[in-house]
Amino acid sequence: MKVKSTDFHLENNTSNQGATDSLSLYSSMTTNDILRRLRYAFDFKDERMQELFASGGINLTKEDVKYILFKDYYDGFREASQEELAAFLNGLINVKRGKRDGPQPAPEKELTNNIILRKLKIAMNWQDEDILETLMLGDMRFGKHELSALFRKITHPHHRYCKDQLIRKLLVGMHIRYRPKDSKSIEEILD
Repeated sequence: MKVKSTDFHLENNTSNQGATDSLSLYSSMTTNDILRRLRYAFDFKDERMQELFASGGINLTKEDVKYILFKDYYDGFREASQEELAAFLNGLINVKRGKRDGPQPAPEKELTNNIILRKLKIAMNWQDEDILETLMLGDMRFGKHELSALFRKITHPHHRYCKDQLIRKLLVGMHIRYRPKDSKSIEEILD
């Protein structure tokens, strides 16, 4: 059973309310899984990954990047922190959309799937329809109203928490969308 990296918010929170605002404690998605799948979707080489981390505010060595991208059963595997994933996503935004003027945002220490989804939306310059199309490519049907609930403020009565399955299917859809010639079956991508 895999645990930790995407236990966003809950690692040190034992309240019942906290359990609903993060990923499951026994989540099958890890920060490393997300990084590997994004790397694969865009066919980034190790050097490019290193540049994206640096652009987002965290400098990693080539070896660090290599160990983060290893599967967890390889010697040398290193678990990516939530802050490292946030830095990578910030770097992806900087590269895809350009750096914003003024000081760059510091990578978040804790992430939720909602934040990951928002960062991917910004990086890819997606509208809601683009996200829905990408989810369809990943074999997930999702409504526009359901999607808008994921982007609402946490205090809004209709706010919803993004689950691992949506992030997983979005990453599968991104792979199909951005590497169509190299598309594998959904089962192969999810392995």
